[in-house]
Amino acid sequence: MEDTGEEDRRAAPHATGLHETIFAAASIGLALIDADGKILCDANPCLCRLLGYAPGSLAGAPVSRLLTDRTQVLTPGIRRWRRADGNGIDLRLTITQTPQAGGAEAGFVAVVEPVDADELVRAEQNRDALVAAGLGEWRWEAESGQVSLSRRAGQILGYPAGRSARWSAMQTGFLAEDYARIHQSVATALVQREPWEFESRFTRGSDGMEVAIGVRGEPVFGSDGTLTGMVGIVRNVTRRVEAQKVLREREQRLRVATSLASLGIFEWHLLDDAAIWENERMFEIFGRPQAEGGLGKGEFLNRFLHPEDRPHVRRAITKALREDGILKVSGRIRHFETDAWRSIEMAGRFERDAPGRLPSRLIGVVADVTDRLQAQERQTLLIRELHHRVKNTLATVQAIVGSTARTATSIDSFYEAFVGRIKSLSHTHSVLTEDTWQTAKLHGLLVNELTPYIETEEDGSLEDRVTLDGPEVDLPSDVAVPIGMAIHELTTNAAKYGALSTRQGRISVSWSIVPGGEAGILHFAWRESEGPRVSVPSRQGFGSRLLQRVLTTQVQATVHSEYAPEGFRLVMQAPLPDRNAALNPLV
Repeated sequence: MEDTGEEDRRAAPHATGLHETIFAAASIGLALIDADGKILCDANPCLCRLLGYAPGSLAGAPVSRLLTDRTQVLTPGIRRWRRADGNGIDLRLTITQTPQAGGAEAGFVAVVEPVDADELVRAEQNRDALVAAGLGEWRWEAESGQVSLSRRAGQILGYPAGRSARWSAMQTGFLAEDYARIHQSVATALVQREPWEFESRFTRGSDGMEVAIGVRGEPVFGSDGTLTGMVGIVRNVTRRVEAQKVLREREQRLRVATSLASLGIFEWHLLDDAAIWENERMFEIFGRPQAEGGLGKGEFLNRFLHPEDRPHVRRAITKALREDGILKVSGRIRHFETDAWRSIEMAGRFERDAPGRLPSRLIGVVADVTDRLQAQERQTLLIRELHHRVKNTLATVQAIVGSTARTATSIDSFYEAFVGRIKSLSHTHSVLTEDTWQTAKLHGLLVNELTPYIETEEDGSLEDRVTLDGPEVDLPSDVAVPIGMAIHELTTNAAKYGALSTRQGRISVSWSIVPGGEAGILHFAWRESEGPRVSVPSRQGFGSRLLQRVLTTQVQATVHSEYAPEGFRLVMQAPLPDRNAALNPLV
């Protein structure tokens, strides 16, 4: 019978003699492969151990059984082998053709080595992926200062691929201020033996065009710990940088617009109930320190929104979620610092990550409309006040006309009395209109009526014959008009019949505020002296009726008049109404 084993040994490569000893003792994996590259003719013990097989058991094994991808022909490079336990292992193959003596068919010898993780990632098979991602590789040698670039890196930086340039030449592509920052960053990373990265502008070496690049790198150290070089990647980030610049400019324009409009910007994320307050105005509106961040929906609704406003705000949010996604709502919030209620208006839109999905966030603006609402309320009150005052003024003018006509002895006396009373009424109204609080100072009403009848000092003050003594009192409009007319009648009577009708007469006016009523009680005293002898009048004129009726009816004042021979006296006590806080421009 023919020895077929001898024939197989002649047709396939094998190890004999000294070579067999070296083959078996080698500390790396060795394999003998047939001429077609499909059969593993022999494998040394080291390779068998790597694959988890007993020595000698891999002889004659088909390649397709040993590779995870079932490839039938063994080729150089990093390949994934199947171990005896079924797990995979990455091994590097270096294959060399070996011609056989005596005309035998040639075979192959494969050197098989384990691959570490870093080498596996830098494998040739991954280079296409790096290029597809826009990444170029580079290496710098510390001893020579030479920079080696991959093809993609050369395209990005404008230098030929390979060992094409020295760092001393390439660094001129960075602007001076950028290079100083980069140098400091890399120097710090080298001291700490850590990777580094930066983004910068760079002038390409080929055409002088400025691009934006992102660079990452890490140091390489020798066995003695000295720096031998650096390796890394580079990518062109010009489009991203330009897009970010456009986005920043848009955001800046938005912030300027919202700042001028005094609008706060917020973004509320529904799933985690977290809010991001995008500008300082939001914190100003709520009076909240920036260190504490924004408010979630729960805290906003349950702690800081006015209890009466919570139901309709909840309904508005629910409606916007279910329908068109647009939210428009107003309410009152408690200011963090002052604890006062502020009125706000809020508008926003619910955004979805994809069509048909539930909204994930609400983006909107908030405006503090407290001042506007208070101004509208003041305007409404002023209009009502104006209507009321016009009505009372017309009634007062009607009374002045009738009473003046009944007491006048001639057309001239009627005209004089009527015009004087109308002027006094007009002045009081002018004072009230000029004051935002709608008040008139009592001292100013007295000075306005008394000054025309006496001489004044050089400084504009009244001469010694008139004494005004009392604190500063602001009379609300409800009492300022009748009290102003009363002062006019007292002054007119004094000029015609009393202390102001002679140069020796004197008038003393004093007032004070005593406790009582809403805002205190005005105690007012008018005393005349050293004028003509006074007697009780035989009939009551318009002035007397005004003092008694108008002050009593419109001001609810108590008035006591005394016609003493030495001079007329009047004492009035009038309760002052409280100011309407809605008319205060400072709140």
